[in-house]
Amino acid sequence: MPRRRSPSPSSSTAPRNRTPQPVRVRQRTFGDFVKAFLAFVALAVLLVGVPAALAMTAGWPFPETFEPMEWLRQDISVSTFLGILTFVVWLAWAQFTACVLVEMKAALSGVGVPGRVPGAGPSQLLARQLVAALLLVGATAASFTPSLAQLGQTYDDNQRPTVAAAQQTPGLFAQQQEQAAGAAAAVAEQASHTEATPAAAKKQGDTKFYRIQPPEGRHHDSLWEIAERHLGDGRRYKEIFELNKDRVQPDGSRLSEASLIRPGWIMEMPGDARGGDLVEMPDDAPEVSPEVRQQISDYARTGDGASGGDQAQGGDQAQDSGSGGGTAHVDLPRQRPAPETGHADLRRPAPGQVATPAQDSSSFGLPEALLTAPLLAAGLLGALGHRRRQALWQSAFAGIGGRRGMEPPTPTGDALDVQDALLVGADPEGVRLLDRSLRGLAASLAAESRPLPTVYAAWMSNGDLHLQLAQPSGKPPSPWQLGQDQTFWMLARADAEAYEDVDTAAPYPGLVSLGTMDDSRLLLNLESVPGIVSLSGREEDRAAVFASVAAELATNGWSDRMTITLVGFGEDLTALAPSRLRHLDGIEALIETMEAETRQRRGALGAAGHDSVLTGRTGPARHTRWAPHLVLLAAEPSPEDAMTLAELAADAGRLGIGYLVGTGSGDLPGAAWEMEITAEGRLLAPLLGLELDAQRLPAAQRRAVVELFTDADPEHGPDGPGTTPPFLVDISEQGRPAVYARLVGSYEIIGLETPDGERSALLHEALALLLLHREGVHPRVLSSALWPRGVTDDVREALLDRLRDWLGTDPDGTPRLRTDDAGRLTLAKSVVSDLDVLRSLYHEATQGKGVDSRAVRGRLLTDALVLVRGPLLADRPEGRYRWLTHEIVDAQLPLLVADTGLALAEFHMEKNRAEKAIEALNAALRTAPADERLWNELLRATHALDDPERLTALASDLVTRSGARGLPPRTEALLDELLPTWRDAVAAAG
Repeated sequence: MPRRRSPSPSSSTAPRNRTPQPVRVRQRTFGDFVKAFLAFVALAVLLVGVPAALAMTAGWPFPETFEPMEWLRQDISVSTFLGILTFVVWLAWAQFTACVLVEMKAALSGVGVPGRVPGAGPSQLLARQLVAALLLVGATAASFTPSLAQLGQTYDDNQRPTVAAAQQTPGLFAQQQEQAAGAAAAVAEQASHTEATPAAAKKQGDTKFYRIQPPEGRHHDSLWEIAERHLGDGRRYKEIFELNKDRVQPDGSRLSEASLIRPGWIMEMPGDARGGDLVEMPDDAPEVSPEVRQQISDYARTGDGASGGDQAQGGDQAQDSGSGGGTAHVDLPRQRPAPETGHADLRRPAPGQVATPAQDSSSFGLPEALLTAPLLAAGLLGALGHRRRQALWQSAFAGIGGRRGMEPPTPTGDALDVQDALLVGADPEGVRLLDRSLRGLAASLAAESRPLPTVYAAWMSNGDLHLQLAQPSGKPPSPWQLGQDQTFWMLARADAEAYEDVDTAAPYPGLVSLGTMDDSRLLLNLESVPGIVSLSGREEDRAAVFASVAAELATNGWSDRMTITLVGFGEDLTALAPSRLRHLDGIEALIETMEAETRQRRGALGAAGHDSVLTGRTGPARHTRWAPHLVLLAAEPSPEDAMTLAELAADAGRLGIGYLVGTGSGDLPGAAWEMEITAEGRLLAPLLGLELDAQRLPAAQRRAVVELFTDADPEHGPDGPGTTPPFLVDISEQGRPAVYARLVGSYEIIGLETPDGERSALLHEALALLLLHREGVHPRVLSSALWPRGVTDDVREALLDRLRDWLGTDPDGTPRLRTDDAGRLTLAKSVVSDLDVLRSLYHEATQGKGVDSRAVRGRLLTDALVLVRGPLLADRPEGRYRWLTHEIVDAQLPLLVADTGLALAEFHMEKNRAEKAIEALNAALRTAPADERLWNELLRATHALDDPERLTALASDLVTRSGARGLPPRTEALLDELLPTWRDAVAAAG
């Protein structure tokens, strides 16, 4: 269910602002330059002065000869002892130098967590502080990579304008050093203007507090690290969060998310916290300044009692406190256990949908994993529709092997539930906007001769798109805007809707959904990761994440083409997209393959003169080169194989290759980014500042998805769809329906009164959906089709009641809108459409009574063709019936009409009635103008008239219609047979 929030004091008057706020950057002071100079002097002395002094006084630590046995025979003298001591000092210097190099490399590159030099704890800490002080005033501090957790957060509109909104998260995606210093200064300035509460709190015993520290170098405090240091377990960060949630901080803001903390904030700690930098009240005095002591004292008054939670106080006291007329006596908050995370907490509506009781319950039995994954569901639904259309067309042009049915197989069981979940959860509009926005950005940058910036991640929040760049890349092209800092580019939904389709390559095809944080969805660009991404957790949980990533990458709508290599899992998933997905048996085959491809890509980039795939992706070779290759390795590699993969992945971001590797231990050698999936479905990356509701595709749903694609495969075996329509009507005079809807052409209903007013359009649309799905429609599918942005249960039930009343009952009192045993809505047989009649007439003519009676066959085919008045629902209102994009009826209807026209033409040609055959073929061509079979039969019928001029005119018309593509090979061969001089004749006529 959606996470509850405590309202802010001004929630009734000010809307919540979810736009990332700008960071106020403090100007460097003289003290900063002094610190940098002293750090430079210290580094020079330690790195250069120490070895120079040792070399001059004690000499080099290495002996002139290498004779170990002779050394062991010598007596231990003062000179021997001094030599050993000198060697130890040299070793300490070498270790410190290594620490400086590691910290300097991490700070300058802005990529990766600084490595740990073995046994160099204090030395590396000193090196880190000196490097940070030196770089604080350097230009390189502005290139530190921002935090992934900065989006997907909430901001209050009632924050004071002087409060810096810098978000501090630890590790790889830390905020810029310069911004962190500015944020700390803003906090101090705000605290200096805070009025002290006139009354003192009562004695607070041994309650402990912690003040969030400014970053050291590139390292920032997080609740996880605080819990790990002072509670012994990083997972206890939830206890700290619960103790401090929604309490006013010194800068006037509040803690609303566990991943959002800022320097200068005060955190109350559980009673068993330990550590030297904790402050105990009130006997804390010597260690902290009076200003900080006052901040902690003020913060202690904002506990449960201050917010009205102290039931021991009388109502008058609470009223006085609230009105400002007095001060209520409050107790300090007691330690509270961390909340348990259950499955109900993970059930959140997809972005843009309204939370409904149906979405928060499992009464309908639809898979939540797909209901809450709109981009994945849209990709799977689109790919499934394409597969089914492909099967229809291959069936239509099948040879001697025979025809398959017009209808795809009707799924059952889990496959049916998954299909319904795809229909409910899919957000094709979101996919379309994301695709157009990214391609539009690439086209705008190409027009300005600017390269594509490296994008680490994208956040989709309330319709807006935020791209997180690896480093500042200047001002984005219009209508894009800068986000909260120079490393965020933002596009509002209104501006995205103005984009049109452009002919450019997909710039970031490696983006894939990982999960959600509140109402924001994170897409990580696996292609740009500077190394391996590791995923730890239980095997079944990792498999669910891997399956989701593979399925979305294989079917997403914002990629042109890519290669996804699956190792250790997912051989069945290749059925989703055989052209994208491939499966390898083991790590050995993977390493051999990737070594060859890495060499090939490096050589190709060098030959093309590009520094990365991004600079070549929008160039002339964009359609033949630089497609990404993403490796998903579910089986944990050995340490040796892991290091080999890490070496291959060191340059992967530049080459367009991404690696996602599973590990059970949580410690993968060479991993650049580390994530963990919990049994509760939470995706954790503490050093990235991330805690998401993970997007997963569990094993049962994965099998059901694969079943849908396998059944729709054109090459599917004898279990494929039959030739009998799923619903046949009685076409005799006695089978006249009570309600008849005309869908083929303009929408018209016979047998019912027109509903009143505004509800008429909804009722007509609901009836059309039910008529196109005689097998039944899930109530959630119906509501999501009519209200794509979501609707409450009462509104849906009210519509169903009106629909039942409108359709009425049969003479025996049975309602015409029913609910079957599975809970799906079905129509009575007395409610039919002209599409049902058309299918039934064709079936009866070709497989029923028309097989044995030529006269019956001709009459039935003629009646069927008369029903065709145009495309399906030709006059549907703009903005409605968007669910038709998920249907394959747009392919079924033209094929059915073409089959009917071909059958009727054959009927007339048996009696040499060529004109009648031409008339039938032309009638079918009005609904199926692209069907090559109709044109070929039209050529044969026209040739039967023995009129070369008419045949030449038809050939000329066909050439004009085909345009630059030219005539299909079979049509061209048929013309060569029927009219050998057609080329010269058409050229002369043209």
